[in-house]
Amino acid sequence: MAFMKKYLLPILGIFLAYYYYSANEEFRPEMLKGKKVIVTGASKGIGEEIAYHLAKMGAHVVVTARSEETLKKVVSRCLELGAASAYYIAGTMEDMSFAEQFVAKAGKLMGGLDMLILNHITNNSMNLFSDDIHLVRKNMEVNFLSYVVLSVAALPMLKQSNGSIVIVSSTAGKMANPLVAPYSGSKFALDGFFSSIREEYSVTKVNVSITLCILGLINTETAMKAVSGILDTNASPKEECALAIIKGGALRQEEVYYGSSVWTFLLLRNPGRRILEFLSLRSYNMDKFINNQALP
Repeated sequence: MAFMKKYLLPILGIFLAYYYYSANEEFRPEMLKGKKVIVTGASKGIGEEIAYHLAKMGAHVVVTARSEETLKKVVSRCLELGAASAYYIAGTMEDMSFAEQFVAKAGKLMGGLDMLILNHITNNSMNLFSDDIHLVRKNMEVNFLSYVVLSVAALPMLKQSNGSIVIVSSTAGKMANPLVAPYSGSKFALDGFFSSIREEYSVTKVNVSITLCILGLINTETAMKAVSGILDTNASPKEECALAIIKGGALRQEEVYYGSSVWTFLLLRNPGRRILEFLSLRSYNMDKFINNQALP
């Protein structure tokens, strides 16, 4: 009891204060003016809306997805909305060599990179999992591994600009849900990997922020089709969701929650985990830790 009063309660108080009051900086659209931003999965849905918001804020934008014809329309609309510049590079994130080369090409087009917004996913339907190992592998490769590849490729430019990585994830990456096991596995992997990398960046003084966006049900065409007849819950607007993602990245928040009940997100914001992560660092030999090169 004495240990709890002396150590755990003060630590808990500090973390609760940090968690709920550290993101009070006001977002201003001009924060994105002239910034160089990559948006993946930008041919429709949330990614498309992110591109349009960035365009209105005067950012340079490079978008990617599989459909070249749709990307042309997105770029044209971005320019109409006031983007400093807008380009597209079509390709599939199933191809890891494309993912790596895409970042290099995008950086060359814009002359650098300030923010990498990773939003793409592979197609899924809501079904009981049986034995489809191919589907699990595809989810892990597209929804997780390609994110790592893109981040690795972007890191040198982001270090130069003290930039940001924004990971679009889901409540399915924070809590168990039926009918989405392969998708959920890939989203949990994003949390584990990028939260660990955030810790490494913090200790090794790499000034690149990592924002994990935990989304509920959003009213994109793909999502509404997937849950039709299965889920009975209200969907949140994709336009507001896209803006929340941009705000979180611009303010360098660690996590953004959007699109579900207040209770869901209050319970998912787990201060116990943060306390344990903080305490676990005490068991490391920090000299060796800091001498190692930060990943990715």
